[in-house]
Amino acid sequence: MAPGRNNPHDKPRVKRTSESAAKDRTLRGPMLLRTDGQQTSTYDQRLLESGSDHAWKHADPWRVLRIQGEFVAGFDALSELPKAVTVYGSARTKEEAPEYAQGVELGAKLVGEDYAVVTGGGPGIMEAANRGAYEAGGLSVGLGIELPFEQGLNKYVDLGINFRYFFARKTMFLKYSRAFVCLPGGMGTMDELFEMLCMVQTGKVTNYPIVLIGTEYWSGLVEWMGNTLVADGYINPQDMDLFLLTDSVDEAVEHIVAAHKEMTDERVRRLNQDA
Repeated sequence: MAPGRNNPHDKPRVKRTSESAAKDRTLRGPMLLRTDGQQTSTYDQRLLESGSDHAWKHADPWRVLRIQGEFVAGFDALSELPKAVTVYGSARTKEEAPEYAQGVELGAKLVGEDYAVVTGGGPGIMEAANRGAYEAGGLSVGLGIELPFEQGLNKYVDLGINFRYFFARKTMFLKYSRAFVCLPGGMGTMDELFEMLCMVQTGKVTNYPIVLIGTEYWSGLVEWMGNTLVADGYINPQDMDLFLLTDSVDEAVEHIVAAHKEMTDERVRRLNQDA
């Protein structure tokens, strides 16, 4: 059963190729959609001229409305997303790197378990996971962010949104994902990892599975957490059980599937019943 069942993205799962990845992609406002439909008009065509004085756009009240708009756009685009797993990792990873191959494998195997795959929509590991999901015929989602040094959404994204504000984007990751996987990455990956751990530890979100792939890369951090944070009493020993560290994509996916079967959270049970 395809990840998109019972939602607007419902289509039979068909394996796809890299050559088809750049086709049928349309920008509609802040959203990128893979669709064969054509827009008959654009937002600016439907907007009346507002006059020549645009200073009001830089005032805080207008910023509040813009922020609100990002949340509305995200909720609207993702409200019927099927059960999904978010994959984090470096935008700098090259296609020939083994971590890129792991990302492709991970995306495909998550689709094989009927998950949609969500990433930050960029290059590197994000592209790899989107590519794996895309080529396996699953739903590939990208939540991009406006940055001065990185390009837009990668070509393997079926459903994409580009955010101005990090906090709005982070909310979408947390709200619409049922598990999180981190491959090697830099500051952004570390930020997302500890954001997830903090939200789970403090009970702000459901105790969704968190997986770190790459023991050589992550072991130094994990050892420091145990030898310093736990040893000095900054976190509890059981906090080290909030995540799984592995080198195996299969073990990562099996861990997520098994955790969801045991979870009592109503949203997880409902999504599992729909699967």
